[in-house]
Amino acid sequence: MSTVIEQPVEARLVAAAPRMASIPATLHYDRSDPFAVRMSFPAPATLEGVEVCWTFARELLTAGLHEPEGHGDVRVRPYGYDRTVLEFHAPEGTAVVHVRSGEIRQFLEAAGELVPAGLEHLQLDLDHDLAELIRDAC
Repeated sequence: MSTVIEQPVEARLVAAAPRMASIPATLHYDRSDPFAVRMSFPAPATLEGVEVCWTFARELLTAGLHEPEGHGDVRVRPYGYDRTVLEFHAPEGTAVVHVRSGEIRQFLEAAGELVPAGLEHLQLDLDHDLAELIRDAC
């Protein structure tokens, strides 16, 4: 069984122009980092011309489907019938994208089959991680 889930999604970039540009994005989930979700945008879709990847809590994405969530760099909220808004805040500015809620639900369902919500801690090897920290500190 695979330990990684990757799902392409269509994101709509909210900008000052009346038409929202569609940009490709990919949601990632890895059993080895069970509390996190990553969303990456390819280089052609970014202002800097390099791939951009945001990492945030799976729980934030789940809760943001139903009500506004987040107070930091990533914020998620429902929008209309079947859209979810993700806001990415950085010193350079804020990017706001709309994603179909159904695509997010499908991704979260697949992640939940890989690691059920609430059981993420069972995927962690704390002894190994502590040994790595101690080794790196020397």
